[in-house]
Amino acid sequence: MSQDTEKQESVVQPAGIVERLVRDDVDRKRFLKAVGGLGAASFGTFVLAACGSSKSSTTASTAVVGTGTQGTAGSSTTDIAILNYALTLEYLESQFYQKVIASKLFTGKVGALLTNFGGQEDEHVLALHGAVAKMGGTPVAKPEAKFPISNAEQVAQLAYSVENLGAAAYLGQAGNIQSPEVLATALSIHSVEARHASTLGTLVKKPVTPNGAFAIPDDMSTVLAAVKPYIA
Repeated sequence: MSQDTEKQESVVQPAGIVERLVRDDVDRKRFLKAVGGLGAASFGTFVLAACGSSKSSTTASTAVVGTGTQGTAGSSTTDIAILNYALTLEYLESQFYQKVIASKLFTGKVGALLTNFGGQEDEHVLALHGAVAKMGGTPVAKPEAKFPISNAEQVAQLAYSVENLGAAAYLGQAGNIQSPEVLATALSIHSVEARHASTLGTLVKKPVTPNGAFAIPDDMSTVLAAVKPYIA
């Protein structure tokens, strides 16, 4: 093992660095000034190191399910709670798309797009459910969704809101996750949710980046309050 590698492994990264950067404008500006001289590749490497993730995986579900022996009992409990929180949201999103597809309000390319999005949310459910079980937790029970499905325009607007909320929810928990593998997978799902939201933004003529250059996270209480009306 090289000395450089040993030095890198000895550095303890602050657990809340991601959350601090997205929440605190002062910290963010200081951070950007500090790394201003780095090239794109070096900047990406720095962020990955800050997040504590050095492993890659072929699929999101592989990355999550492989975390059963990571960290202490306390950190595992925290990660299980966050995974169950994410699973609850994915259950709702999956049911939302199922209801939208069953309504037959969308056909052609848009209908195929929404069907594809729904399939991806189903995959998120399977990955998160398996992750909780692998870590020794009990997957949360699936809530019964009651999304209003009235007309195409209303549903498209709701889909845009739901996907943006999902992306903000994942970002809001990034700084609380203890396992590097769980964090890496959460961010990979967050990326997909954000891409869903951006694509839907073009459909409903809304901003693809509603908060500008930096996404804004939502905490758990805010997200749960927002989805409460959609749980039967």
